[in-house]
Parts: sequence; structure tokens; C-alpha cells
Amino acid sequence: MNPRTFPKLFIASILMIFISSKSIAQSATLTVNQDSKLTLLLELKKELEKGREFSDGYTIQLYYGELDKANQTVRKYKGNYGNYPASIYYETPIYNVCAGDFSSLMEAVRTLIEIQKSF
Repeated sequence: MNPRTFPKLFIASILMIFISSKSIAQSATLTVNQDSKLTLLLELKKELEKGREFSDGYTIQLYYGELDKANQTVRKYKGNYGNYPASIYYETPIYNVCAGDFSSLMEAVRTLIEIQKSF
């Protein structure tokens, strides 16, 4: 390479980089219209979750899968443990079977140990 062409080539390369970045760049403006009460609602939700007032407590997950097997699991569970409620929740695309509504973690763990012995 000729020593005289290197500086010209270098300067031309730098100019091409700056010109191409300016020609490719896009600019846009985004406007969000938000209800003023939304911020208050989010803050209230955070406060309720901190005090566990918004939460139903602790549950034990018994099954995770298809609807037929979820129904079988609920029937089997209610046959053995009728004193703790069980329900099916649908979360796309699967079904969850949860049992109990415990106010403390310790109570949920004790029940889990009891259920694991025979379920």
C-alpha cells in the first residue's frame, strides 16, 4: 500500500462512518396518555402486597398439567383430605391444582409434610 494513500483512505473511511450513521438513524416521539389514578392504584397495590392483605395466604400445589388429570387429582385429594379446600386454576396452557388457604408458612409446611406421607 502506498504511504500517501493510507491517510486519504483513513479519512474517507471515518467520513463514511459518520455519514452512514446519520443517514440510517431514525427519530420518533412517543406520547403516553395515562390516567392520573393509575399511579395511585399501583401504590395501593404495593402497600397491600407488603402487608399480605392482598394475598390469600399460602397454598400447596398438588398438580400441574392437563385438565383430566387435574380433576382426578382433586377427587383423590378430597377423598383423603376433606378438611383443606382444593381448587383448579387455569394458567394458559396448563391447569394447577392447589390445596389449602394457610395464613402462615409454618402451617402450610406442616400440612405439606402430612400430605406427602400418603398423597
